[in-house]
Amino acid sequence: MIRDISIALREGTPEWPGDTPFACRWATLIANDESVNVSAVIGSPHVGTHADAPLHVRDGWPGSHELPLEAFVGPATVMDVSGHSGVIEADALGYDPEAHGERLLLRTGRTIAGGQFPNEWPTLSEACVRALVGRGLRLLGVDAPSVDTRESKTLPVHHMLFSGNAYILENLDLRRVPTGRYELIALPLKFMALDAAPVRAVLRDVQG
Repeated sequence: MIRDISIALREGTPEWPGDTPFACRWATLIANDESVNVSAVIGSPHVGTHADAPLHVRDGWPGSHELPLEAFVGPATVMDVSGHSGVIEADALGYDPEAHGERLLLRTGRTIAGGQFPNEWPTLSEACVRALVGRGLRLLGVDAPSVDTRESKTLPVHHMLFSGNAYILENLDLRRVPTGRYELIALPLKFMALDAAPVRAVLRDVQG
């Protein structure tokens, strides 16, 4: 079974407050006696499901076209942290690299999938992220709009993950995904030198 865990992009998909919203217009329309329908879109690459690039948080770091595809394909574990609020420490998370693998997807329950931008969401502590990266984490995905808190200006989780050669997925839709092991396929689009790239993320059930 393949589970689509992407947010549908449409006008009205919640953007980060102050960011450029998604919008669509039509360059040509069959209804206007053109031979084809041709659409055009604008908006921030952070609207909907996306992979942040290191360039997002530091000048000179790699852009979207340099995201390593291997980080976004492979075994992944969905964990439910929706009962938490505030900062989650490593002992409360209970991450085991041998059991959970190199890709961790967190269901916080604070997602834009329902059409509203959440006021807050749980995040991992800096010590927790340091421990995860030290244990071999390659990718952290969340259904929330960010791996850092809404009010953060320093984005310590972003910096720590990128410094440890780990990568980030944000704005997943995990509402109907049971916890457990899956195969993740979430390839970032090959936009040149942006700070993020849209992703069509899916999970494939692991047999056996």
